[in-house]
Amino acid sequence: METTNVRTLVSDSAKLKFQLTAPLEQQFENGDVLYPKGVQVTFYSADGKRTVVNTLTAKYGKADKAKNLYIMRGDVRVVNIPQEQRLNTEEMFFDKTKQLIYTDSATFVKVTTPTEYVDGYGLTANQNFSRYSLKKVTGVFAAPAAGTATPAK
Repeated sequence: METTNVRTLVSDSAKLKFQLTAPLEQQFENGDVLYPKGVQVTFYSADGKRTVVNTLTAKYGKADKAKNLYIMRGDVRVVNIPQEQRLNTEEMFFDKTKQLIYTDSATFVKVTTPTEYVDGYGLTANQNFSRYSLKKVTGVFAAPAAGTATPAK
């Protein structure tokens, strides 16, 4: 089955957890769903007030019904709005049951905030991207204060 301009709301105990939007959704007999033209997942605060906590976007998505897992590929971006954190990678997984977003240990990840830039491999984070860890960090750089130069090392 194909559906265009999809908007799916997921709630628990009458509280909106996240919203999924996509220009095209393809559902298969086994329950898997493809989003071949891109997908966006908007996560809301736990208090049920519909405050956007973060967004996850990708050029391609797949929902694996058997594993209760979303697979996102192609220019994957996660933005945590309250903490002003941005994540960029090429492939990411969202486990609905465990409420985790993560990458394979060999997948490169870049995280930026207003004051630092971190890159590495193998990210694991809670679904609202307020806490995360990287397995192999390759750089952490603090932004210099306005009007100051950073000395060369």
